Amino acid sequence: MKIGLSTYSLLNALKSGEMTVLDAIAWIAENGGEHMEIVPYGFTLVDNPELAEAVKQKAKEAGIQLSNYSMPANFVQPDEAAFEAEIVRVKSHVDLVRGLGMTHMRHDVTAFTIEKEQMTIAWFEESLPLIVKGSRIIADYAAEYGITTTIENHGFSVQASDRVQRVLQAVDRPNFRTTLDIGNFMCVDENPVIGVMKNLPYASLVHVKDFYFRPFDEPPGGGDWFRTSNGNYLRGAIVGHGDIPIRRILKLIKDSGYDGNMTVEFEGMEECKASSRIAMDNLRLLWQEA
Repeated sequence: MKIGLSTYSLLNALKSGEMTVLDAIAWIAENGGEHMEIVPYGFTLVDNPELAEAVKQKAKEAGIQLSNYSMPANFVQPDEAAFEAEIVRVKSHVDLVRGLGMTHMRHDVTAFTIEKEQMTIAWFEESLPLIVKGSRIIADYAAEYGITTTIENHGFSVQASDRVQRVLQAVDRPNFRTTLDIGNFMCVDENPVIGVMKNLPYASLVHVKDFYFRPFDEPPGGGDWFRTSNGNYLRGAIVGHGDIPIRRILKLIKDSGYDGNMTVEFEGMEECKASSRIAMDNLRLLWQEA
């Protein structure tokens, strides 16, 4: 098992100009990380081949594996032309992943910001044919290059474990798996222990994050809180500091025999670099204890 960090964890430093993605690679290596997930916020690579090559070389020099590429995608488009345009766009990112020498990517299947009615099971079932069609096309394209594509429990519409499995089973491609995020089940008010337990057999990558939780009728006041699909409150936390039963979840993961990459995601209010370092250290210790 290798512990790494998502560039999303360093988003505040990347957006402020305090750090570049090349700096992030060096920082991860210097602070105990073994791999890095690329999330193109605060920088882009698909339209910047020079930077993409520099990232590839910097990672090689630093001994950091480029473990995953995560991108937004939305196959639920209003017409065929828009759907085909989205397929072309996502394929260009598959080409980038191939050029970086990577073999694993995550793409969304619906827009992240959606209306309340789009969180329903009815909307999900209505949209499923487009979700499956788009995911199959991308999985088949990526398979030519030995790339595993994944759906994450992410984005409110396809976030619960049963919905993720529904998509996986309908797409039915051996290189289409799930990036299993231990915390994101809480965004749709699913017990994260149960969500992890159910989707572990399909996981090719594990995201480790933590959340503070407050019920819908106990508003927590100021801070970077957001609402779940049923109105509860969540706020990003340093791994090990929040309300997710991480010890129980890590034991489940270890007992399952999973030995792949584990990627820390920090989304909290605290300073991102110190928080990311603590999170990786905590995950390492907690994994040893699991």
